[in-house]
Amino acid sequence: MTPRLTPKYETLDDLSQALAELVHAASPAISGFAAWALEHPQEMAFHSVRALANRAGVNVNTVYRLSLALGFSGFEPCREAFQSALIQQRGLYGSRAAKLRSGAGAGVVEKVRASAQHNLDTLFSAQNVARIGQAAEMLAGARRIYCVGVRSCFSLAHYMSYSGRMAFPNFARPLAEPGSIADVLTETGPEDVIVLITFSLYSAEVVRAHASALSRSARIIAITDSYTSPIAREADIVFCLPMDGPQPLPSQGAGFALVEAIIAQMITQNGSAAGRIAEFEDRLLDFGSYVPPPSRSDEG
Repeated sequence: MTPRLTPKYETLDDLSQALAELVHAASPAISGFAAWALEHPQEMAFHSVRALANRAGVNVNTVYRLSLALGFSGFEPCREAFQSALIQQRGLYGSRAAKLRSGAGAGVVEKVRASAQHNLDTLFSAQNVARIGQAAEMLAGARRIYCVGVRSCFSLAHYMSYSGRMAFPNFARPLAEPGSIADVLTETGPEDVIVLITFSLYSAEVVRAHASALSRSARIIAITDSYTSPIAREADIVFCLPMDGPQPLPSQGAGFALVEAIIAQMITQNGSAAGRIAEFEDRLLDFGSYVPPPSRSDEG
């Protein structure tokens, strides 16, 4: 009998993508446990089969079957793979087990600062830096770029559209109204890129935009919080943002940093972008869009 080959998952991201595929394709029992494992990689790395089953609320056989579904010969090599992946992340994911909570009173500002730094460190992993380059290249070659986000995510979609339009003519104006989102995306095709932004709880309008983009064979960049997010399915590039913090809403600081990094990467690769930004600024100045600073004669 040919021995089972141990799969090679080099990073936690590799394991997360494999688990996400099982969430959508495996039997209900394995799918549910895979979704739990996505959110608890530390548990997968440091508990026995029985302890893990108790924590996840599943039976021991389900834990073992998930290991086989991931391609391992049993649970132990599966656990070792999670341990190795977490070590490579240098503990960044371990700190997520102790999330900051709102209503902390004294010290809340320091907690905001610490969580913001943690989110940025996690965002700029080697895997995400590579994805930023891929996203910039995809966007630069698109016929048209549409950024879609609603409610709390609208500000991020608007910022990406606005900053992108200053330098690149292929960025469309941000889409906001449900009717306009649906109407515009029915005109897209394989040469267009749709940037979809939503976090749990996932906005129905953005999920419908995802279905529309897929039906038109448009390319998709998903900015979300989990590989199990409905907009992550069949997306060309997925960014799962860290959103820790004591704020009432999940922190979007990493989201704005991601958008800035993508647009900056695009500008470095385009010889005309700086000139377009200068022309954009000149038009606004000529139109009187900015209040000029006071002259020295007005001071005093």
